[in-house]
Amino acid sequence: MIKKSLAVVGAALLAATALAACSPSGGTKEETATGTVKMVAWPGPEGDAMAKVVDVYNSNQGKKDGIKVELSLLSRQDTFSKETALMASKSADMDIYWTASYNVGQFAGSLEPLQGIDTGNYFPVAVDGLKYKDELYGLPLDVSNHFLLYRKDLVDALLTDPSAQAEYAKISAAVLGTARAPKDPQNWDLDDYKAMAAFFSKAENVNSPTQYGTILQGKNLLYNTMIWNDILWGFGGNWASNGQASLDSDAGKKAVQLYADIYKNKWTSPDSSQAEFPETQAALQSGSAAFAIQWSAAFADLNNPAKSPQVAGKIAIAPVPGGKTHVHALAVSLNKYSNNKGAAKKWLTYLATPDAMTQYAEAGGIPAMPQVLEAKKSINPAFAQVSESISKHGFAEPVFPKTFNAYSKIAEDLSGAWVGQTPVDEAVKTANLNLQELLG
Repeated sequence: MIKKSLAVVGAALLAATALAACSPSGGTKEETATGTVKMVAWPGPEGDAMAKVVDVYNSNQGKKDGIKVELSLLSRQDTFSKETALMASKSADMDIYWTASYNVGQFAGSLEPLQGIDTGNYFPVAVDGLKYKDELYGLPLDVSNHFLLYRKDLVDALLTDPSAQAEYAKISAAVLGTARAPKDPQNWDLDDYKAMAAFFSKAENVNSPTQYGTILQGKNLLYNTMIWNDILWGFGGNWASNGQASLDSDAGKKAVQLYADIYKNKWTSPDSSQAEFPETQAALQSGSAAFAIQWSAAFADLNNPAKSPQVAGKIAIAPVPGGKTHVHALAVSLNKYSNNKGAAKKWLTYLATPDAMTQYAEAGGIPAMPQVLEAKKSINPAFAQVSESISKHGFAEPVFPKTFNAYSKIAEDLSGAWVGQTPVDEAVKTANLNLQELLG
């Protein structure tokens, strides 16, 4: 799963590393469009999927092109830090690096802009998230987004039970200041999300079938900023406007306050302060929470009877309330110091085709091409919804050299306020000042 993959590499990107044993590029070797192309890949499902695509290429089109692709699996824990060392030494050892939306701005100075490669088959938001100063520095591979994953059986019961609807109207009036009728989750706004969190919590409704309405990913962790950003964007906010940090906007304050209200009123587990992907998954699997904003990769396991026997077949997908979902892509990028850019670019051009990404999907990837996902929904039941959600609701955060650091710093500054330990106004003011420093 992409989210699990992200969680193990984040610390490595931030860690200081000694330069790896590598040969610096002198830039004197004549560039050709044939020969061996050396490419970094992650060990794990993404690397396994890419290895199968490489095998097909090397056995067929690669022979016609006079190109052989070799994968180098550096380390799942510290791929990015090892790449940082290679880039710092201007090494030509690797022709293609493994990158992502959240670090392509940091790496851009060591990468070659990708010009002349057709990107028309990708989600536009995935392509835009890999651009820095209007230049494309990464070719999308796996795409990741968020959904509202909810207990369809419980929500359907509410929507057909007049007495439960009357109780919901009473609770929503207390929570929102005005009574609401329950809605299908496909149409929830952020007020519905808040009222439903209250209704499905025993702290507010003693007859609730679940202990908590939801679970928040409130741990001080950069990936939890990505989840919270859905709320920020859903309220009409953003990180910045015209280069000026805007976390202290009304939207920013409302987004933090929503988390704080849910946490302080016990509509989520107290363990939310230390929760991320696994804890959210566990809460849904156990039946302790009725719904959650979660990574798209979670859906398949939640509906697998062997992995989630209590809820398999009961979990459904809806857009994130507020109508916005963070999107990022894992990617591959061309080394600025490569001595074989011509061949590397020819290989990247092949990777950008629907045929190559169909192979990638069949091998276990989640390619950033809507037509491929829709055609291969038999592989993963969430593929069609991923395609629709990203196309309609996807956004990408600003790309700048310190984007990755910004995710971390925002989590550090806001996570206390998410769980009611720090005043909202104070937290957003601090977060805004620190984000402005990172924006430069």
